Amino acid sequence: MDEKYVIRTEDELDTVLSIPQPATVDMVARADDDFMILGIGGKMGPTLGKMIVRAAQEAGVKRKVYGVSRFSDPSTAAKLESWGISCISCDLLNPEQVAGLPRVGNVIYMAGRKFGQIGTDYLYWAVNAVAPGIVARHFRDSRIVVFSTGSIYDLWPSESEGPTENDTFRSLGEYANSCLARERIFEYYSRTEGTKILQYRLNYAIDLRYGVLYEIGRQVFEDQPISLEMGCANVIWQGDANNIAIRCLEKTSAPPAILNVTGGKIRIRDIASRFGELYGKKPLFRGEESNTALLSNAALLKNLFGEPPTPVDTMIRWIANWIERGGATLGKPTHFQTRDGHFLDE
Repeated sequence: MDEKYVIRTEDELDTVLSIPQPATVDMVARADDDFMILGIGGKMGPTLGKMIVRAAQEAGVKRKVYGVSRFSDPSTAAKLESWGISCISCDLLNPEQVAGLPRVGNVIYMAGRKFGQIGTDYLYWAVNAVAPGIVARHFRDSRIVVFSTGSIYDLWPSESEGPTENDTFRSLGEYANSCLARERIFEYYSRTEGTKILQYRLNYAIDLRYGVLYEIGRQVFEDQPISLEMGCANVIWQGDANNIAIRCLEKTSAPPAILNVTGGKIRIRDIASRFGELYGKKPLFRGEESNTALLSNAALLKNLFGEPPTPVDTMIRWIANWIERGGATLGKPTHFQTRDGHFLDE
């Protein structure tokens, strides 16, 4: 395989995912304060933090980057510290701990809960709706990019590009509604305190170890049937999503700005067929494509920042090689096929 489609190790992957684009370097150079990532311990947070550190280094400016999490795994904090990120252990549901966090000008809020076991719906609301109020009060004078999700939208006609930021919708299921609550709590503080905020509605970031493309590629590689009921989806390379998140700090406003963050629409059947070509296999399918899907219209994103630069086929080829070589997995399914809003595991 062409070497440009080969990423061999997780360290190499972290390096690729944290490459700052020139516009990101320029933005960090213009920033007049330090950065803090709340909920840095998740899938995207570590490389986002590393990207800010690298951008500051390339810009030749001093910017402190704080990473805040409960850090239940101490090795995560150790890795982040080795990258130049100052780690702070904090439970964002604890007002006293949040009150002890340094106030910085640039905050990226990534804390959230998506999956769990039956009977733990209440945790959605605590993490996704209570913590935002505690955080928003403390950082009322900061500009905040709030990670949200395209899952708050309804299923949309598959032949369309999906809903825009201005379309009306009814969120389906407790997870989606708790995420909408997160947005509304931050909106309240933006409107009453003047806090500059951007609601960052991300729809399926892609890594080599998880994501919609990884799941399809794995199913093709292992000769597992692929469900076609959710016939379409949107994806974006995690590195591109990281760059956009940082640059969105300059797009915050009061009342909050809203931005759908994703790439173009993909067809699940087409993606599986492409993996099949690379593996020399014929994909197995089950079910029929529905006439609706969970989609997001990214026209505003493209107007603001241009087309996300990493092509879908590049992601597919990276992932195909990663899977063939037995690369690591995070073991965190997206449940992108879910159509009823029920994301809890049985």
